[in-house]
Amino acid sequence: MAARSAADGTVAKALEVLDLVAGFGRPVRFSDLMEASDYPKATLYRLLQTLVRQGMLAHDPEGGHYTMGMRLVRLAHVAWQQSSLAPIARPHLDRLSAEVGETVHLAQLDHAQVLYVDKRSARDPVAMFSQAGKVGPAYCTGVGKAMLAHLPAATLPAILAQQSWHRFTPRTITSPEAMQTELAQVRSRGFAFDDEEHEPGIICVAVPILTSGGGVLGALSITSTTARSSLDALEGLVPEMRAIAQTISAETENWRFPEDSAPAIRKRA
Repeated sequence: MAARSAADGTVAKALEVLDLVAGFGRPVRFSDLMEASDYPKATLYRLLQTLVRQGMLAHDPEGGHYTMGMRLVRLAHVAWQQSSLAPIARPHLDRLSAEVGETVHLAQLDHAQVLYVDKRSARDPVAMFSQAGKVGPAYCTGVGKAMLAHLPAATLPAILAQQSWHRFTPRTITSPEAMQTELAQVRSRGFAFDDEEHEPGIICVAVPILTSGGGVLGALSITSTTARSSLDALEGLVPEMRAIAQTISAETENWRFPEDSAPAIRKRA
């Protein structure tokens, strides 16, 4: 969640409540929101009612549940078209997925986290955390490390400070110092691995999608399992992934990419 500024006022509070409702991933009651929120009961209720009136949330009076509103769905669709790489990358993801038969991800940075903006499932799908529209950790995913490695040197420490450093598996990197070493290796070789760092048995290779000036647009990954592939085998796909990343980047050159979400897209110092 983005840091709240005192100047943001009610807007920031309302957005935090939207994030709170979305975080449950299901219809949620007021009592559940109260337990998870720092806001007083009256403030939370007022914010919820405002969001319902504006169509950003929907409320079922019989069940007492709150869900995401249809206005938010419409806005999300427009944002997907205008502010993500997904529409440009779609045909390239389709082709890559058909060729390799493995799961293909497209991601961008959402503040200090990874936002999966598109996904193609493997021919033999495997259950995993990632889904289009879902937010995940940057420090223990291939796409996250591929993007973090190319952030401006002045920006990276603040982004690393926002990571949770939760140990998801025995292989998870759990400190900024160790991550700095890992990211130096990623920069040197030009691609990143997820070696069962987020989910046991799940491995991936990821390449950054960079502007011509070296700024981060996003990242592309191919994901498999330890049961049917290896990091060495996935590394063999890197040349094709780089070519696709460069094509996606080139196709954005005449597209005015939004710069309001993060310093992530600025040229690396």
